[in-house]
Amino acid sequence: MKIEEFYYEIPKDLIAQRPAQKKSQSRLLVLDVVKNRILHKKFSDITEFFNEGDVLVLNDTQVQKARVVGNKITGGKVELLFFKNHALSNNYLALVKGKVGEWAKVLVGNLEIEIKKFKENFYVVNETDDIVESMMSEYGMIPLPPYIKRKPEKEDEERYQTIFGRKKGSIASPTASLHFQDDIVLKLKEKGVIFTFLTLHVGPGTFLPIKVSDVESHNMLPEYCEISEETANTINNAFRRGKNVLFCGTTVVRAIEWASKNGIVEPKKGYADIFIYPGYTFKIVRNMLTNFHLPGSTPLLLVCALAGKDRIFKAYNEAISLKYRFFSYGDAMLIWKR
Repeated sequence: MKIEEFYYEIPKDLIAQRPAQKKSQSRLLVLDVVKNRILHKKFSDITEFFNEGDVLVLNDTQVQKARVVGNKITGGKVELLFFKNHALSNNYLALVKGKVGEWAKVLVGNLEIEIKKFKENFYVVNETDDIVESMMSEYGMIPLPPYIKRKPEKEDEERYQTIFGRKKGSIASPTASLHFQDDIVLKLKEKGVIFTFLTLHVGPGTFLPIKVSDVESHNMLPEYCEISEETANTINNAFRRGKNVLFCGTTVVRAIEWASKNGIVEPKKGYADIFIYPGYTFKIVRNMLTNFHLPGSTPLLLVCALAGKDRIFKAYNEAISLKYRFFSYGDAMLIWKR
């Protein structure tokens, strides 16, 4: 399977540069696999798809101000994107933008750190965690994706966070949850919908491009994940009672599939390196809420695995023709299979 099969053309003016003025007014494309149809709705209509006792599974991670800009001691601007991944190193790691050698000292404000080459794409920070965290706290910015062609603003500190985020650790937002606001949550709870949470701290594994031609050869970088016994039981009990469960976002889908065995979600914590692409057999997930994803990206491959590549590309083509807004600050898609 070639990664080129998952490329598509997206007009630049459809790449959302800012969030919708009101979250609930984002558009919602419904890919109804059961009835083989595409519906076009507002995100606030999501409540129509829930009944009493249904479950909504969300990621409670919170985005850190992980991007800092500094200068090498030897001169030259450098941008660092800090993240933590104990599966790779006990120290903070950094994705680096700028010309940096095997070793470098970087000055950010009045703080200095030393970084050294770790492996392809990554540097390891040769300092204690508290220094890095002080640097992020004092000088860090919300790490907006590179296709958003502007600097982060004060508004992004709120709008690039989901209302469910309570555990710091991500360097990108679980964007499917960005559409929820308090009034929608209240309506769902009034209908008797059960909310349950897991944690997956989004790291480079989610958003780094696939650089190999053969999809099967791609290695997914691990990301920290934690699923509690309460969350596992909530999902399993819903299925036993014949209720629908909606999994919100590709991070939630990956976490649940990583923690599932024999059709049962198990409590689990650790580093998930599961890579889902067409041909994968889902253990648990049927219905998911998601955004529109970048060409050739791991999230795009995941939704193609769930709904079928032809259906997804048909839906994307229709969304483009109707000028849906794409990517992190864009509109939403509901994949409905049961």
